Amino acid sequence: MFGVPWLSFWVFPLFAGVVWLAMLLALLLDWVCKGEPHYPSFNEHQTIAYISDVGAQGLKPLFIAMSAVVVVILDLSFIFERYLRHTGRLQHNTSRFQKILSVLSILASIAGAAGLILLTIFDTLRHPHLHDAFLVLFIAGYIVSAVFICWEYQRLGIHYRQHHILRVSFWMKLAFIIVELALAIGFGVTGNRGEYNAAAVIEWVIALVFTFYVVSFAVDFIPALRTRQEDTRKGAPDMVETGTAYNPAASAPGGERYYAPAAPSNGYTNGNNGYANGSANGVGYKPPEPVQPSRNF
Repeated sequence: MFGVPWLSFWVFPLFAGVVWLAMLLALLLDWVCKGEPHYPSFNEHQTIAYISDVGAQGLKPLFIAMSAVVVVILDLSFIFERYLRHTGRLQHNTSRFQKILSVLSILASIAGAAGLILLTIFDTLRHPHLHDAFLVLFIAGYIVSAVFICWEYQRLGIHYRQHHILRVSFWMKLAFIIVELALAIGFGVTGNRGEYNAAAVIEWVIALVFTFYVVSFAVDFIPALRTRQEDTRKGAPDMVETGTAYNPAASAPGGERYYAPAAPSNGYTNGNNGYANGSANGVGYKPPEPVQPSRNF
């Protein structure tokens, strides 16, 4: 990718994870450096800011932009993963059911992405009820997406037991489901009880755990890097087998190499048949006279 051998699809989820973590740090440090102010969106007896409380203030444009970048890149990573399995760069799906699980995970992630983007636009200060609804959509969408991914990887692991990375990725995604589900329940319970400070802390932890979930998809793309290198090494033999010959003396515009089709042959080559006007395709070709055996042996 981009002419760099080690650069591949794993960069996308890693970049998304870095952007998400940078956004969280920017929001948290903005609130702390301003002296932990009490925002108008705070509930009664609340002293710790929710992510949405900070995002509804001066950093709202950053909150919207960086959240959108993260979920768009993450969802593209899901689509890339489906493409790489289809083309054989990752382990092929062995059944239609596995492909259905993959598609369902993509659809659920799109719903989760829409929830995050919308909750940043409809902030908790001006649209509290819509904000809460989109927050539920965001969390539920990505948890459901992770469930489908785990299910798919579990089925793949049965058929590809030699690929340990599938097992590692499966357990990483399963850990995310269990931890995020437990935290989401705790977030809802503490919020309903009016324990807003505890709920705010849990929300920050949920967002932090989501960072590791995003980055975990970089692991899934590691086999694609290896298969690309193998395809590169097999390129030259494949060209010979398909009748493509490399011309070292010629180059395409910009200095790039190109491969020209090998000349067809019917058993004779030009210049080797004893006739200056001989043709490889038999046109104008005069068969050579039989050579008399030597009597010296």
